[in-house]
Order: sequence, then C-alpha cells, then structure tokens
Amino acid sequence: MDKTIILKKFNEHSKNTLMETLDIEYINVGDGFLTAKMPVNNKVHQPYGQLHGGATAALAESVGSAASNFFIDRKNQFVNGIQLSINHIKSKKEGVVFATAKNIHKGKSTHLWEVTIVDENDQLISVAKMTNIVLDLPKK
Repeated sequence: MDKTIILKKFNEHSKNTLMETLDIEYINVGDGFLTAKMPVNNKVHQPYGQLHGGATAALAESVGSAASNFFIDRKNQFVNGIQLSINHIKSKKEGVVFATAKNIHKGKSTHLWEVTIVDENDQLISVAKMTNIVLDLPKK
C-alpha cells in the first residue's frame, strides 16, 4: 500500500481520540518503523511550562500501538498495549517532538517496540519500550 494512503488512514483513525486532542500526527512509515509528531505547547505542558511526561508517554504508546497494526490480521485481530516503560532524558518547553517506533520483536501474540522521541534539533527527549498483545476480535 502507498505510504501516503497508510498515513492518511492512521490520521483519520485518530479523529475524536486522545491523539487528536494532543495534535499527534503520523508523518512517516517504512519497513519496521512508524513516526508521529506532536507540538509542544501549553496543551501538553505540566504546571512548570515543560512537556508533560504523560503527554510524552501518550505519544510513545500511540505510535507503538499503531505500528503493531502492520503485523496483524486487522479483520480478525486487534492490539492492546500491555506495558510501557519510558525514560525522560531532556525537558522541552516549545517546538515539536517526533516519536519513532522501531520493531524489536514481532511474535504471534506479542510485539515489542522501542520508541525514540527527539525534538526538531534531533535532541533526545525520551526513550520508551512498549509491549503489545495481539488478541482475536470477538466472534459475531
């Protein structure tokens, strides 16, 4: 499938969700990775005017969960995140952050992703590992 079409579909699925609230936009996809961006502004700040760790974690989980959709049978399966571990390296007050999920393990029932979050100057902001479980859709 065309990269533009894939990104459009991911962004359409984000409507009326936390991803839309945080202005998360999927911007790049390739073999074994998915990248999204999120603006850093007062919408995602903690009380001291810095990027909230929870917003960063939401970005990481959004990208890691979405990326697993490339490896499942979406007609019969779905993905749930079951574990997220994130280390915050550097604070950020304004600008943009980019999260890239890269596949570490692609099993039948679990996927493991490393999500690297950098800013517009390629400065490392956070690093996360995310585990997803692959589940069967309920039978109709």
